[in-house]
Order: sequence, then structure tokens, then C-alpha cells
Amino acid sequence: MNKSILALSVSLFLLLFACQQSDKNSISKAQTVNKDSLFILRNYDKQEYMLEMRDGIKLYTVVYSPKDKSKKYPILFKRTPYSCRPYGKNQMPTTLGSSMKLARDLYIFVYQDVRGRFMSEGNFVDMRPIHEEYKDSTDIDESTDAWDTIDWLINNVENNNGKVGIWGNSYPGYYASCACINAHPALVAATPQCPVTDWFWDDFHHNGAFFLTHYLPFGRFFGIQRPEPVKEWPEPVFQFTSPDGYKFYMENAEPLSKINEKLFHHQIPFWDSVIAHPDYDYFWQNMSLTPHLKDIKPAVLIVGGWFDAEDLYGPFTQYAQIEKSTPGNNTRIVIGPWKHGGFARGDGSVLGNVFFGNNPPPSDYYRDSIEFPFISYYLKGKGKADLPDALMFETGNNVWQKFDSWPPKNTLRKTLFFHANGELSDDKPNNANDYKEFISNPFKPVPYTETITVRMTKEYMTDDQRFAARRPDVIVYQTDTLNEDLSLAGKIHVKLYVSTNRTAADWVVKLIDVYPDDFQNFEHNAENVVMAGYQQMVRSEVFRGRYRKSFEKPEPFTPNKVTLVEFDLLDVLHTFKKGHRMMIQVQSTWFPLVDINPQKYVSNIYKAKEEDFVKATHRIYSSKNAASSIEFSVLGN
Repeated sequence: MNKSILALSVSLFLLLFACQQSDKNSISKAQTVNKDSLFILRNYDKQEYMLEMRDGIKLYTVVYSPKDKSKKYPILFKRTPYSCRPYGKNQMPTTLGSSMKLARDLYIFVYQDVRGRFMSEGNFVDMRPIHEEYKDSTDIDESTDAWDTIDWLINNVENNNGKVGIWGNSYPGYYASCACINAHPALVAATPQCPVTDWFWDDFHHNGAFFLTHYLPFGRFFGIQRPEPVKEWPEPVFQFTSPDGYKFYMENAEPLSKINEKLFHHQIPFWDSVIAHPDYDYFWQNMSLTPHLKDIKPAVLIVGGWFDAEDLYGPFTQYAQIEKSTPGNNTRIVIGPWKHGGFARGDGSVLGNVFFGNNPPPSDYYRDSIEFPFISYYLKGKGKADLPDALMFETGNNVWQKFDSWPPKNTLRKTLFFHANGELSDDKPNNANDYKEFISNPFKPVPYTETITVRMTKEYMTDDQRFAARRPDVIVYQTDTLNEDLSLAGKIHVKLYVSTNRTAADWVVKLIDVYPDDFQNFEHNAENVVMAGYQQMVRSEVFRGRYRKSFEKPEPFTPNKVTLVEFDLLDVLHTFKKGHRMMIQVQSTWFPLVDINPQKYVSNIYKAKEEDFVKATHRIYSSKNAASSIEFSVLGN
């Protein structure tokens, strides 16, 4: 053998061996991608269209049809602001649909750039308001664009069976929900997955507080208006100059009035709208999808994740609204132990340090036993649609639970009271004026994570909270060790009796599962992770105190006056196991996840000046007439 060929062969063997040893997972993933790509190439044809809407605007739409023309196929449709790439008739994707299981079962897959995004014409409007009445034949919204597209597809795409399903994850989930409003008759099924619903309550707003580490990394390129159709994402308007988000946001985004000056430079029109509307006024109300979800005709499968850091509000709100407005509709809700979109990627058995079981892995179970049967039944008439009204993953016990409705009816209401000695118990305080006090310093806020990052981590909602519990500006309450399992189901209602020596404050409440001190690590845990004594965040929320009476009409606190602040933490289905403890942490800063409240009342926090930021002394009361507490429902036998 030629020496050079022999040397090359040896080198390639050694390289392959090294790759196999160092990165088997990457190779396996690449093999899966190649296998999926090959299947798509062999079994699907691609066509690109510019479909004209009722107002004359044309939307880029791509159709992937099975090569086998011997039968008719249903259509699965997705509308997105995130691009229908790859563009070009000869460019094929590496995956199709929400899972390759569906792609292998053969459907006609249709993707569309929504108006004003990428290759579609028109102007893009974030959360474009839905019309209650269409005064003109050319009036459009996202519902009409979906209707016009479906009508064209049914009448022009060969070999379709006359049935359409629509799906989408996150913002595309919003568009899937829009299609259900005044739906086209051919739309028989929809699955909005972690859908955006109302931007004053989810994504980058929570109870009036602004989520810095979600909006800024996203908005720096998504919010740019393009002058003409494009195939690529724009360059972001700013670059992060430090990997340390705590440092970067403190220097460049606090106060929020710095953002246009130092980062956006008035290149993001939506940001200008945000700062002009700090309260829940007509601007946000008109964008809300909730009031329009009525008289829903398609069967709906709403999907979400307990640890979705972006759109946890949407699934519960949409389900409740459809159940209320259209009680006879076939609407189901599925919530698993997932981060944002986790049901579509990976197996869902692990999030951060926490293990949720793998028999079967939660995401595999969802794709194989929930999503696939739902779509197959309604679009192909195969199998059964025997899914329960609510299929929810019970964390802690790590099992799937079936319910006839959500929240479940077989529950008992329970209240736990905060005590000045740090106890959390059934006993109501009897003392006249007990409280716990802390100093909130806006120049040294409580971090939301120990991870060094400029973005909102996907895992923060299951993070260990011991780092926060050790701070003097985080108040901790916890139960004794539990003698039996305690299973919470539904919303958690918080009642805080508070005072401040200033005129403004935020309140952050975290529900935490404290593991026993002898708890053994999970197999996947890194060496530096210790699960013994782990303080797993189960649910958390921030409430901007100015909105305690009205989200439309904020008002300051009266200094040193005891005031009730009450709000809900979003739903849970979690079992605190015997031997664990339940903990509540209360704080006033959560940085840089949430912007910093100046603690001096100003009419618009987005325009606050540096001199408005002041230290404040806050109190949480645990007394007979001001008994701070949490209320929740417990599963009965």
C-alpha cells in the first residue's frame, strides 16, 4: 500500500476513534439528523408560493407534499415570524412537523412567513389585534390570514383530504390560536404549544414587572423593522460586552431609561411603545388574545411546561377561556415537566439538576402517546381520541395524572401562615405586631441565578435556591419535615401584609421543595452538584406593588403603613414528599431577570432617573390582624 494512503488511513481511523470516544452523543445526533434528512429527501416534494391575502398582500408559503400520490393526505400548517428556511425549491429541511414521527406518517406540511417577516410582504405588527367586527372586505388580522391561506391550500394543493391541522410553539403557538378564531371550516384540529397570549402577563411582563433577560437578548434583533423581504436574520442592534449579565445589565440597562441611550438607539419601534405604556392600558388590552377565544370550532390540544420560563401563563389562560366560552368544544390541556418547548426536543427526563424519570421519558411519551394520536384521529380518522380533559405531569412523584377538568375538583383548600420566627404552619399568628424586616438595596439586588449568563436561563425555574436563602434581603419561611406526602394542584394565592418606609416596592415569592439532608444525587448530576438539602424552586412570581389595586391605575405606598398585597402564583401539580420541607422565600429584587424598582414612586419606571433609586426598609407582617400566608389546593384521596 502507498505510504501516504496508509498514513491517511491511520489518521482517519485515529480521528474517528477520538470522535467516538469524546463525542458519542454528537455523532449519534448527527446520524439521526442525516437519517431524518434522507427520509425527507426521498419522500417529500417542495413547492414555494406567494399567496395573496384579501387585502392584496402576498405571503411566502412553502408546501412539502408526499411523493406518493396514490392517496390523499391531511395538511399540517404552521405560521411563524421566525422564518420558513431553508428558502429555494431545491433546499430541503432536516426535519418536518412538530416531530419526525408525524413526518414519517406522511402529511402535507405547510409553513408560512407571517406578514412583514422574512420573505412575506406587508408590515409586521407584534400581537396584531384581532377585529371584533370586520367593517371592510379588506380588513385583516392573523385570523383572516390563516383563513385565506387554508382556503387556498384546500382548493389548490393536490392530494389533500380536505382536513387541516395547525400547530406552533411559542409565538407560532399564538398564530395557531388565532387561526381558531372565526376558523375556516377545513380547520379541524389545532395544537397551540406554550402559546403567547397576553404580553402584560407572559414573556417579558409579569404582573407589571419587566423581564430584562428575556426581552433584551430577543428584542435586539427581533424588533428591527426590515425595509423589504429578506432571507436572513438582521444583525442585532447591540452586542453584549460582558458574559456577566448581572454586571452588563447594571451598567447598561438600569435605570431602564438607559436602554435607548446605550443599547437600542431608537431602532426598535416596539420598545418605544413599551416605554410609552407602562400600565395595562388600551395598548396591551387590544393585543390580548384572551377575550377573542370564543365559539371555537376545531378540536384543541393546548400544551405547556411547568418550568416554561417564557409562556407559562398562556396555556392555562387559553384553556380556561375556551372551557368557559365554548364548553362543548373538544379542548384538552397537557402540561409536562418541560422548559420552553421542551416537549419537542430531547426526552424531557432532566431539567438542570432535577430528574423527572424516564419510564418512559416525558417528552417521548408526549410525542408518541398524546400528540401523535390526537393529530392522527382528527386529521386521518385513525385510532381514538380518548385523551382526558387534562393530562398533567405530577412533579415530585414524577407520574402522569388524568383529570376531568383543570384545576381538578377533588381538592381541599389549605392555608399556611408566615411566622416571625421563620416557621410556615397551619397555625394563625396571635401576636399583635410581629414582622420580619429587611433592607432592599437597588444597587446590590438579589441575583436570580448563580449562572454567569446574559440571558434568561432555561433552568432557573428548578434551580437550587440556597444561594438566595443565605442573603439578608431574602426572608425565609419553612415547614417542619413533612410526615406524609403533600400534593398541590392548581394556583397558589399569596397574601402579603407589608410595609415600606418608601413609596414603591416589588414583591417576589418563591415556592421551594427542600430535599432531605441525606438525599442521594441523581446519576446525571455533575460532581459539584449536591442534591442533599437542595432547595428546588417549584413556582415563583414577581408582583409590582404599585398595581396592588389596579393594573390600569397604579398608586404609591404610604410610607410605614401596613398594606395588603395579594396575587397568584401560576398553577402547579407537585408533591412535596414525606421527609421534605416546604419553603417560601420572599424578596424585593430578582436581578437581572426582573428590572429594578426604584423604590421611590415615579409615574413611569421606564423613565426613572438614577437619583430615583433608593434603599428601602421593607417589612412582612405575621400578626393576628395582618397574617401573611399562602393558600393552595391539595389533592384529596
